[in-house]
Amino acid sequence: MARPHFASRVEDKLNSSAASVLSRRDWSTRVFPYVGYGSVDPALEGRDPLERTPKPSTSRWRASSGPKRRIPEDGIARVLGRVVLGKDGQPSVPTASDDSLVRRGFKAFFSVPETEREVTVTLGDATATGLTDRGGYFEVEVTGHGLRHGWHDAHVECDGVTAVAPVQIIGGHVRFGIVSDIDDTALITALPRPLIAAWNTFVVRETVRREVPGMAAFYRSVLAQHEDAPVFYLSTGAWNTQPVLTRFLRRHGFPRGTLLLTDWGPTETSWFRSGQAHKRRWLRRLAAEFPHIEWLLVGDDGQHDPSIYEQFALSYPDHVAGVAIRQLTVAQQVLSHGHPLQMDDVVGRVPGVPWFEGPNGFVLHGHVSKVLGHA
Repeated sequence: MARPHFASRVEDKLNSSAASVLSRRDWSTRVFPYVGYGSVDPALEGRDPLERTPKPSTSRWRASSGPKRRIPEDGIARVLGRVVLGKDGQPSVPTASDDSLVRRGFKAFFSVPETEREVTVTLGDATATGLTDRGGYFEVEVTGHGLRHGWHDAHVECDGVTAVAPVQIIGGHVRFGIVSDIDDTALITALPRPLIAAWNTFVVRETVRREVPGMAAFYRSVLAQHEDAPVFYLSTGAWNTQPVLTRFLRRHGFPRGTLLLTDWGPTETSWFRSGQAHKRRWLRRLAAEFPHIEWLLVGDDGQHDPSIYEQFALSYPDHVAGVAIRQLTVAQQVLSHGHPLQMDDVVGRVPGVPWFEGPNGFVLHGHVSKVLGHA
């Protein structure tokens, strides 16, 4: 096995030393659950778990092989969260609660993870265990929960500390869902401008951040026509910002959904994680775990969303209801990638997959409602 990257070894050493010092100062375990998701056992709904043959894959997407794709049996859910050290006496209010302290962005990145700690999750009729990774994060797969579609609570326990994680169980009758980027799609972060983006992320208080006009109303209008449809907020942002993002989305009226973020810091093979690989991996997982759902993919043209969504639609056309891209200004395009063209001007279109563009949620809503009839 190859030796871990130098940066990851340094980070692990620093985290280990900090954990040792803080433990001697009576800091204790704190469990921060995230919003999870899951599926219903096909037998509970009288469904055939066998699905159609997957479409041929591109070299980039590598769809799973085999003559049939099977819907997960027994009801499967994924419960996400993080375990860190916290100072005794700190408020017990969950960090994603509106009642928790409003802080400047940089403070979200100062935490000491607890690694290799066992986490026990109870959801419905099932109990499962997992271990935290080197960043203190966990993703526990729970099978056989026996729950029907809707929102449920999973109970998470680590070292005697318990927390409740909301989980959306997605039923087999659901045929539509939304996958949305966050930065410059829902939340104005000026991501193409690195210095301003850093200022907005690390310095500015979260209560002064702005919504991309009309996006929350756009999502609510679309979902009003699709009962129980799920929303996944797929972003290259760090998990450290999850509480801030959760409060922002709730404060501005965005529908509740699962955040799929990345771990901030080096990996065992490189200095930084690949945001594009993160998005491709999760899109592929959603297609495999929910073969009956078509997704409206929403992003912006400031980074790589158009090309990522295009490649996904080429490989999984039956899983894409449409692609909606929020357009940045010409000045932002130049600062982002050196030319005034929108990034989706240099990629193709996928036959049969509707493609929408607009500067805000109001315009995108008009385009989507005319073509897809979802609003």
